[in-house]
Amino acid sequence: QVQLVESGGGLVRAGGSLRLSCAASGNIFSIRRMGWYRQHPGKQRELVAAVTTSGVTNYGDSVKGRFTISTDNAKNTVYLQMGSLKPDDTAVYFCNAYVSRDYRGYDYWGQGTQVTVSS
Repeated sequence: QVQLVESGGGLVRAGGSLRLSCAASGNIFSIRRMGWYRQHPGKQRELVAAVTTSGVTNYGDSVKGRFTISTDNAKNTVYLQMGSLKPDDTAVYFCNAYVSRDYRGYDYWGQGTQVTVSS
């Protein structure tokens, strides 16, 4: 089992910045990838950014060049630095951990944190 606790959401004006944090605990040695997803009302959850344990990153097209994902391995924490925020970035952001165990993959999710960007 992996537990994920997010923090850092809130209200920000367009053009501003915000940093999300996600601390992992539990069976962290089984984690292969961590990332952030977001969900707009009435829409499917979409990838924002992800990073593998080998440091390979992947970003959603809408956030490339504006958001940066990073990790602090000593704190078992993944961060999402968001810049040049737009009203379209308003969504609930979820931390994700992909775990490999017994030759199978499992997804774990945080509780979600609201990000609201005002125009």
